[in-house]
Amino acid sequence: MRKLLLLLTVITVGLLFIARLFYLQVYKKEAYSLFEDSAIRTVYDYPKRGYVYDRNGKLLVANQPSYDVMIIPREVKPLDTLEFCKLLKITKEDFIKKYHRANNYSPRLPSPFVPQLSKKDYAVLQEKMRKFEGFYIQKRSLRDYQTTIGANVLGDIGEVNQRIIEKQPYYKMGDLIGNQGVEKSYEDVLRGVKGIKFIQKDRFNKNIGPYKNGRFDTLPQPGKDIKITIDSELQQYGELLMTNKRGGIVAIDPSNGEILALVSGPSYNPNLLVGRDRSKNFTKLYRDSIAKPLFDRGLQAQYAPGSPFKVVNALIALQEDVMSPEEKVSCRMGYYYGSRKLTGCHHHKSPVDMNAGIAQSCNAYFVTAYRKIIDKYDDAGNGMNIWAKHAKSFGLGNYLGYDLPVGQKGRIPDGDYYDKAYGNNRWGSTYIVSNAIGQGEVEATPIQLANMVAAIGNRGYYYTPHIIKDIEGDTIPKKYTTKRQTTIDKRHFEPVIEGMFDVYNKGTASTLRIPGIDICGKTGTAENFVRIDSVYTQLTDHSIFVAFAPKDNPKIAIAVFVENGYWGSRFAGRMASLMIEKYIKGEITRTDMEHWILTHSLENEYAKPYSGEPFKINGETTLQVVDKVQPKKDDDVNNSINIDPNKPQF
Repeated sequence: MRKLLLLLTVITVGLLFIARLFYLQVYKKEAYSLFEDSAIRTVYDYPKRGYVYDRNGKLLVANQPSYDVMIIPREVKPLDTLEFCKLLKITKEDFIKKYHRANNYSPRLPSPFVPQLSKKDYAVLQEKMRKFEGFYIQKRSLRDYQTTIGANVLGDIGEVNQRIIEKQPYYKMGDLIGNQGVEKSYEDVLRGVKGIKFIQKDRFNKNIGPYKNGRFDTLPQPGKDIKITIDSELQQYGELLMTNKRGGIVAIDPSNGEILALVSGPSYNPNLLVGRDRSKNFTKLYRDSIAKPLFDRGLQAQYAPGSPFKVVNALIALQEDVMSPEEKVSCRMGYYYGSRKLTGCHHHKSPVDMNAGIAQSCNAYFVTAYRKIIDKYDDAGNGMNIWAKHAKSFGLGNYLGYDLPVGQKGRIPDGDYYDKAYGNNRWGSTYIVSNAIGQGEVEATPIQLANMVAAIGNRGYYYTPHIIKDIEGDTIPKKYTTKRQTTIDKRHFEPVIEGMFDVYNKGTASTLRIPGIDICGKTGTAENFVRIDSVYTQLTDHSIFVAFAPKDNPKIAIAVFVENGYWGSRFAGRMASLMIEKYIKGEITRTDMEHWILTHSLENEYAKPYSGEPFKINGETTLQVVDKVQPKKDDDVNNSINIDPNKPQF
């Protein structure tokens, strides 16, 4: 019996050993276990990141070699830290901090110790690396920006953090990933796929060659090149015009939705976010809470659209059959409800029809049209919902679905919005007349306004704005080639377009005409208040302008927003006209306008809330005195739009 028990014990133990060996050598995939094997070193071979070209084939972003000093903490042997730190140009304290960081990540896996050495530093260090066991140099590519423009469009790449690694196992500590712009939007296309090499080590931890003759190694797959829709010359010109100003310029090709220019002011040189100084430079840009150079005003800034929004109200009034192009409205320097003046207006001939109402930007005309839209229905909430549906069909009040990583919805209020504000059935059209002239609760981003005017130029449709033009060996997504219709019938656009054409011919932009180009546009001015220590203080008005050209079969639609720019035609109108001429003609003939823009700065306007000194509003003699604002208290300074009923909005 004892012999039988002993035999069964031996057989059982043998079977357990056989099962374990089967699990380790057969069931558990060998390639996977290589990552866990302490006798094998895993080395990643980073692929070439795809190049970025502009719409005309000009190279914007290439690559440059970079050298990272890598560390495997448990393989580090005693070394001369002073010599090593001197070679790496770091302090001993930095050395200790970096070592602990790498060890906390993984004692046995490689991670960057000092990334992005220059060629000169690499040449000096390479000769002495054999003295520092546990460290080695890994070559990969950094971005090489061939331009100083378009930082908000191109974006940058930076090291992944732990959160990204946990969400996307492809990335390892020290890997680079697109952070902003097209680098982020098209990361999967541009990055390629890493190659892997498994290196066999001996018992002295020395490399002895490829594991199993490289049977499990993989080659890197290079990233794909892309061509973006930006016209780099137009982008550069837009950034030049925006010098010493804050705001956004968005230009779109109405025929296909391609973004021709996306300017955010102030901007910065994208090369600042490359190399070992990247972290320091990024921190400086990030902490600038006044100018906010990292804030893309073309996509993220939500402003009251002002008078350019009047053309949408005109179209809705025509579609709802509450106004005709010929119907005239009297204007007594504003709109009156009984004896109460609800909005002001500037001096112009009265009465006005739709054409003159648009050309002269008459507030009384558009308040009348807006009230007729809302009051057409028995319930104001229902009228607001119909109005909002029409407005949203132009891409307003929601994300447009473009292929850049940041944006805002804007706001188009509906009946529910005002029911919450005033109570159910406790409000009417007279409560919300500010929406008629693009103020009040309406908000839009510059790219939404550019898309809106593109839809008008197309007589009722638009394509989703996008930045991608071509992907190497692939096609762009179908949603960017799909036509999107507004709710307005095509026949209603002609009288509105004629009015926008007359804005240049005999209206508020008559001084901005470009010889040889038929431009349709609309000026806009929005009042500008900031909250300083919870007190609203008026600053100089914002300047807004939208346009498309030519009048028939337009090639460009544009929206320009200049913060504190006084009025529509002063800054934004000039800049829009120059951008249109630059794109269509390729040269500037209105050098007088160009000289004026380039020699006028708005920096003094932006300094007002922080100066603690009395200041003028819109160049008038009225003085405002405010307490000095501390820049770090950025949350206390926010743009807000109110309406002065005695002031024109045009």
